[in-house]
Amino acid sequence: MRLCAFLSLAFGLCVGARLDAKELFVAPDGSDEQVGTIDKPLASLMKAQDLAVPGDTVWIRGGTYKAKPDKFARAQRAWIYIHYFNKSGKAGQPIRYWAYQDEKPIFDCSEVKPPNRRINAFQVMGSWLHFRGFEVTGTQVNFKGHGQSCNVENHGSHNIFERLSLHDSQAIGIYALDGSDNLFLNCDAYNNFDYTSEDGRGGNVDGFGGHPSKGATNNIFRGCRAWFNSDDGYDCISSRESVRFENCWALYNGYGPKFEKRGDGNGFKIGGYGNTPPQPVPVPAPRHVTEGCLAVRNKASGFYANHHLMGGDWSYNSAYRNSNDFNFLMRPPDNSADIDGVGHRIVGNLSYRGIRDVTKLNVAQCELKANAFATERKFTDASFESLDESALIGPRQADGSLPKVSFLKPKDAKLANEAGFTAYAGQKPASK
Repeated sequence: MRLCAFLSLAFGLCVGARLDAKELFVAPDGSDEQVGTIDKPLASLMKAQDLAVPGDTVWIRGGTYKAKPDKFARAQRAWIYIHYFNKSGKAGQPIRYWAYQDEKPIFDCSEVKPPNRRINAFQVMGSWLHFRGFEVTGTQVNFKGHGQSCNVENHGSHNIFERLSLHDSQAIGIYALDGSDNLFLNCDAYNNFDYTSEDGRGGNVDGFGGHPSKGATNNIFRGCRAWFNSDDGYDCISSRESVRFENCWALYNGYGPKFEKRGDGNGFKIGGYGNTPPQPVPVPAPRHVTEGCLAVRNKASGFYANHHLMGGDWSYNSAYRNSNDFNFLMRPPDNSADIDGVGHRIVGNLSYRGIRDVTKLNVAQCELKANAFATERKFTDASFESLDESALIGPRQADGSLPKVSFLKPKDAKLANEAGFTAYAGQKPASK
């Protein structure tokens, strides 16, 4: 069902496409008074949105787009939106905002600092949109209370966010709050740290946040990486619908680049509702899926059920040198007290060198199969083809997919096909 849904979305880019679809160009040295051709490009994505209709492609030329302090798309209550996308494409006719060829557009938001406002660099309200191939950096926080800024925030449906790099800011990388059938594909979020609000330890800045509202279904993070984010790598606390994480990597979250301790520091924080009273908690709570993922040296847990009220599906994941490699802590449906995890399906996972291997798990009330946890096996460094972490944050492949690595791959051929992220045989992350 999942495969069919996204194949339909992908084929929709061709089937039903407008024969008269136009191309618009945006460039750092362009002007919004021009017509938007490659020779006379526009200056802003907002002007391109005004001119685009379903089926059109906005080509973004390489270079730096420096956001001006007093020029933003919209101010609304506590928020400043530097870019605000509220025009939708259609099924089979998305509006594309793509980097041109192999060029590298960079949206630098570091000079936008209105006092006491939350700043979202890309606010996406429309549907049937496809963003691909650019960087967002420098998004600021300029308030002392509780809250956060976002590099990208999504509320639309049928959107694709592909090959985006969200980095070196005070903001969350991607924050997905609403909308269905969205794909977050081959994106990177790194070096994001809010040193301004609350205690200055960056406790609100995750690499990726998937927090869908009721009815916002079929949202997938695939082939993404999160490292050196001050809070968690991936977080889906307070989700009203299930979220899928496929073939994603989380490294060094909860630390700064010199391993300074910062926020929570979980690789994958999967679910939970904090201290929410029983009344607004969804019944039943959604069941999240985490498969083919990798967690390396995160400050707290690599994979964490985060007091969730429902068991999860955890398949073919690998954890290495986290404080807790796998932490399955839950609460009962009334959210009343912590309990060891029940109802989890745990298949083909692998761990090595965590301070604690597997914790807070009621084995008798979970399904466990073909796992290679360190407490059950006598692994040594020599058991694996490679423990070189440097390749994990190296360049992606030409199609945007994750680097090919042999990290934490067992030398034992049988085990290598049964356990860990290198054994994952799910959908290959591919360009749509």
